[in-house]
Amino acid sequence: MSLQPREKRVVIFGAVALAGILLYRISSSAPESHTVLAAPETVAGAEKRLTKMRQMSALVPGKQDALNKVQGELASREKGILQADTPQQAQAQLFQIMRRVMKAQTPPIDIASTEIGPARPLDDNYGEVLATVSFNCRIEDLVNLLTDLTKQKELIATSEMRIGGANPKEKNMPVRLTVSGVVRRELIPDKKGTTTF
Repeated sequence: MSLQPREKRVVIFGAVALAGILLYRISSSAPESHTVLAAPETVAGAEKRLTKMRQMSALVPGKQDALNKVQGELASREKGILQADTPQQAQAQLFQIMRRVMKAQTPPIDIASTEIGPARPLDDNYGEVLATVSFNCRIEDLVNLLTDLTKQKELIATSEMRIGGANPKEKNMPVRLTVSGVVRRELIPDKKGTTTF
């Protein structure tokens, strides 16, 4: 039986393809594992590494003391944060502080109106709530009020103040005072993307 040239080419092509497939199977089924051997450690290198580890371990107590000191200072400063479950409760506390300080003035200052400001982030760990009060007082009463606000144990500060023209007969002037208080960042809602219609 003799093979035609066409059949000879098919047999040769099949043999080459079979050899290629076998080669691929053999090379992919048993991957070579390359292991890297560590260089043998010398005595001088081990002593140097030991010295460095001793120096690092000697620093740990000092770093721990510094950490404890900073954490204690942070805890004492955070005592002034307004403690509330919602931003609205924190704003209510801020209004109570304002009323307490204004009633303690001589003569007491009466609040004419109040406004609630937005709650906004201060940084990654803290937020800020705003409360605005409007009232009439004399200039020296305003100075005393601002001084007493800075003496409060809570972390509050004046963020905005508008003073109107003074009444020449009574020497009173209208004041609009915005006070901000520090709260935990979790209380501040995250702003979501706004959609436009």
